Amino acid sequence: MKLRNPSSRFDLSIKPTDRVLEVGGGHNPHPRANVVVDKFVDSNYHRSGDIKVLIHQQFLSADGEELPFEDKSFDYVICAQVLEHVDDPIRFVKEQVRVSSMGYMETPSIIGEFLIPKESHRWILQEIDNKIVMYDKEQIGFRPIMDFGYVFQEFLPKNSLGFKIMQQTHSELTMMKYEWQDDLEILVNPDSSYYRDFFTKPWDEEACNRFLYKRTLGKEALSSFSAFLDICRSVFKSKVLRR
Repeated sequence: MKLRNPSSRFDLSIKPTDRVLEVGGGHNPHPRANVVVDKFVDSNYHRSGDIKVLIHQQFLSADGEELPFEDKSFDYVICAQVLEHVDDPIRFVKEQVRVSSMGYMETPSIIGEFLIPKESHRWILQEIDNKIVMYDKEQIGFRPIMDFGYVFQEFLPKNSLGFKIMQQTHSELTMMKYEWQDDLEILVNPDSSYYRDFFTKPWDEEACNRFLYKRTLGKEALSSFSAFLDICRSVFKSKVLRR
């Protein structure tokens, strides 16, 4: 079942004593993971750089659809930016539920996939009614007109404070972040216009109110100010303390 939508992959319900698995750590493994598995060790087609393993982590070459671990071997499993790549999403998710009782799933959202489409992404996803709903891109005729990945992943994060604040206050625009416990419900290619229309038709005000956070002016101001402070702390840590 769904627990909540964390603000980021670092806002997770992980206890200090938990044993943590990451499925598909790739070039950016989560520092809290004790064990990291990745399927494609000799190709960067599905990621943005070479595999990286932190000094405290154990790395295994393994397929996420057939994890080499006993049932409930872990307390928590992290899977960020991987589900959109897999061949059999149902089997992939069942394996994570089998080896852990709690976890975090992160993928691009519908908007994120249109803005930053990737050839290696087979699926397009969105959380609907607390379920992860996903369609094969070919089945729904997904055709992005242009790839603005560089704009939103490189240029704006490096050059715009306003955009960085928006990334924190409205991350649901481009990403789906989903924390679960005991089970994770997904729907794959559901044959229903109720779900399909969100993926294939323009969003109106009702859809925006459904999927995007709508706050009062006061809460929006507080959220923006908190994001600004977080960014300042991050810059301080990365530049000042490093010296």
